[in-house]
Amino acid sequence: MKDKISRRLKIRARIRGRISGTAQRPRMSVFRSNKQIYVQLIDDLAGRTLAAASSKGITEGTKCEIAEKVGEKIAASAKAAGIECVVFDRGGYLFHGRVKSLADGARKGGLKF
Repeated sequence: MKDKISRRLKIRARIRGRISGTAQRPRMSVFRSNKQIYVQLIDDLAGRTLAAASSKGITEGTKCEIAEKVGEKIAASAKAAGIECVVFDRGGYLFHGRVKSLADGARKGGLKF
């Protein structure tokens, strides 16, 4: 189990070396636990979180359906903050399953990445 976590953190560090968020195009960072999924829009230059959403409180549907709802929720809060484009940071997770569902929900909500 330790190898799996350290592998993900190594991939995450490699991704973070390549991408960075600004106020106009923030980084959309995803964290996935066994039960919940969290997403933040981060301005790395200022070191601030501009918007955040999580699956806490959403109980209807499968994990992938819940992740899609979280993606739509973050897209709505990004629109309210005047953000249209983001840089997607998958956090070392494979772009598959819940991470892909979250991205599809954000795209459906109007975010571009």
